[in-house]
Amino acid sequence: MTYYRPIVRWGAPRPAEALPLAGGPAWFAEAERLARGEPPRLVPVAEVPEDWRARLAAPRPPLAGVTLDRPRIMGILNVTPDSFSDGGVHFAPETAVESGAEMAAAGAAFLDVGGESTRPGSTAVPAGEEIARIEGVIASLSARVAAPISIDTRKAAVARAAVAAGASVVNDVSALGYDPALAGFCAEAGLPVILMHAQGEPETMQDDPRYDDVLLDVFDALADHVARAEAAGIPRARIVVDPGIGFGKTVAHNLALIRGLALFHGLGVPVMLGASRKGFIGRISGAPGGAARAPGSVAVALRAAAEGAQLLRVHDVAETAQALALWRAVETGEAA
Repeated sequence: MTYYRPIVRWGAPRPAEALPLAGGPAWFAEAERLARGEPPRLVPVAEVPEDWRARLAAPRPPLAGVTLDRPRIMGILNVTPDSFSDGGVHFAPETAVESGAEMAAAGAAFLDVGGESTRPGSTAVPAGEEIARIEGVIASLSARVAAPISIDTRKAAVARAAVAAGASVVNDVSALGYDPALAGFCAEAGLPVILMHAQGEPETMQDDPRYDDVLLDVFDALADHVARAEAAGIPRARIVVDPGIGFGKTVAHNLALIRGLALFHGLGVPVMLGASRKGFIGRISGAPGGAARAPGSVAVALRAAAEGAQLLRVHDVAETAQALALWRAVETGEAA
């Protein structure tokens, strides 16, 4: 199989033959042709097959009412006692609701609420306990903020409770593979879903992750996840993909996925990157953890935006929003 990674550009000068990336302001006039066992080759857009051109260029529909014509921020709200990134600072419901409201005010277009840690080495949380953590928080937030709320869960029972409380998006790190009932519920309820790639289970995923070609292997796996979601009754217009930084990946794997992120536009759906405060940032920068990794997280978010990612899942919303505003002004000349 041959793959085509668009070389993403912004602003002018824009050649006449250039195509828009995902119907937005970014564009591409060249692509990197990739095939297993062959060296990469740069080709003009005219040499990109029509099916790839169509998927790369087609506008992405709004997600839960939010247009994706520019990078949008998804604020992370971990309602857990053992999050790797914030040490359970949002475990108290009142604190979680206030923090979520602050994220929305600071520029988060979505809020992603999760009641189960899936950090490396973590174990599954019973559905009842997960529901108890997220249900009241989502109900309170949905009454206070306009931003759509996503439920970060692998379980159908939790998703049902979250949607009843006010959530309107499902973000599943198992790509609907953990609970067989979740895909059917999302299809029946008409919910957008975020399908993330992971190799292995959280308990063991970082033991010794291996790939033949991490970029192409993850692309193929996500293509399979999208096809299975469609077969379950979830249309492509309601699907987002996430390459799963840190979920069964080494530092080198993570960097290769970020560097090649634009390839995933070839799936014809919005792309989300969630790299905020993750371990590879600490290993490269020396930052110990938590908020100390915010600068590195913002740097990775800006690279993802430059590659055309429609969603950036982050802890540090205000910092990322400010950086995006300046980046956008420089790249497009739009200061608002």
